[in-house]
Amino acid sequence: MIFEGGNMSIRVFSNNSKIISYFFVLVLFSSAFSGCFSKEEILPEQFGVPGGLVLACLNSSEFTELVIEVDYEADQKPRPETLELLVERISSVCQKQSVTFDLFLTDFEHEGSWTNEEIRTIGRDTRENNAMNNAQLRFHFLFPSGMHSDENVLGVTVDASTVMIFVDRIKESENIIQRPSWENIEAAVAVHELGHLLGLVNIVYTSNVDHEDSEHPGHSSNEDSVMYWAIESSDFFNIFTGTLPNDFDADDKGDLSKLSSAQIQAINQLWYPDGYSY
Repeated sequence: MIFEGGNMSIRVFSNNSKIISYFFVLVLFSSAFSGCFSKEEILPEQFGVPGGLVLACLNSSEFTELVIEVDYEADQKPRPETLELLVERISSVCQKQSVTFDLFLTDFEHEGSWTNEEIRTIGRDTRENNAMNNAQLRFHFLFPSGMHSDENVLGVTVDASTVMIFVDRIKESENIIQRPSWENIEAAVAVHELGHLLGLVNIVYTSNVDHEDSEHPGHSSNEDSVMYWAIESSDFFNIFTGTLPNDFDADDKGDLSKLSSAQIQAINQLWYPDGYSY
């Protein structure tokens, strides 16, 4: 079922458009978290919100393949283990005949820090195909040089299919004893952002299980979940003395299973299966 790898290409793109939507960020700062899910403006274009393609992922009636498109800048290439983990995590919850990734060495032609608007723009400009491309569903992960305009941000999910991961900042966040290591942080950040693409926690649905942290919306209250709120806080160095969690917990997986079977309803979707009540 799982096929990994793909062709590597080199390409150059420049920023030439403005798009404003929704964003989710993975951050490394104090527990006084102000909220990484922010409504900025609803677009006429159908790029959607984080979680806006969860039904397309969970259902195989139209999209039988899932491709993770990876655009990375020189010296920012994600570890193969991180990409393989993304494939494994997607395959564990989404109904797809194949899950693959394509790598592109990309010159983003960008200097300085990244704003959310710039991330949205470069995501549109660099993607190889639309998120819904015939029988393919495509998630787009960007790995640029530099960091977010908020230097504490490790990763950001800006719409229904686009994520940016800041490897430089991840490496800087590794503590002196390397527990957790930057490699572990990169994997946890990537899967955490994948979780937001899948709508976790309670972004495009309301769970019938109380596992969302009330002070950190969109995140789990369980420290064994990759969606645990403290993973985006400097507090995780006080909570985790070894590796960070990099998998969804039973409640996360339960939500996705119930979304798949329509036991709980998804909203703000870019695609609904035939006969779905919404």
